[in-house]
Amino acid sequence: MAAKPRGIGRKSQYAVKMKRAVHLLFYKRHKIAGVKGWELRRRLGPDYPKVVSLVDDYLEKLDLTVKTVFEEGATPPEKPTLEQLDRARFYVTLRGSLTPKEAKMVGWRVDDLAALAVSLGYIISKGGKTQRKELEDLLKNKLPGWRVDMNLGRYVRSGYLLEDENGMLYLGWRTRAEVDQKKLIDLLLETEAKTTNEEKTTNSPI
Repeated sequence: MAAKPRGIGRKSQYAVKMKRAVHLLFYKRHKIAGVKGWELRRRLGPDYPKVVSLVDDYLEKLDLTVKTVFEEGATPPEKPTLEQLDRARFYVTLRGSLTPKEAKMVGWRVDDLAALAVSLGYIISKGGKTQRKELEDLLKNKLPGWRVDMNLGRYVRSGYLLEDENGMLYLGWRTRAEVDQKKLIDLLLETEAKTTNEEKTTNSPI
């Protein structure tokens, strides 16, 4: 009887591992979404980075991606070691972005999203942390006080911000997983420059 081609067996093996990886990535077992690298290694084996890459390629068709978030405060390495990946957390997030209409459908107002963008940009500009009172004062220039308090609480509960017992705010796990921080800062600077130019044009004498 002819031996079964090795390639077919290997393909089937990775198909099984991909299904297992999807279960781990999508099923929330902890307070924080996602799964640690060491958990993937324990269930999938030492080649789990390749399995995750295959899952990511498959999810591209659905406009989703597997995002790797390294330890808090750590600079994401260009070529992470297996040890660094073991300590990292893996999430499934949108590959693209929500349209304003889609965001509204999931319960986010446009001004809530704008306030979130400003909050994240401000914290990033402060080196990754700021006192809640400082951010509240900034947001109150655009929103009523009760909305500011409600929104900040929502951002913390959603994982976009993290607050400690001293009232210090940090970037949360969801921000590090979903937000391109450089792109956000560039967008905020571009918007600020555009607003400044429009004000100059409006106030200039005819």
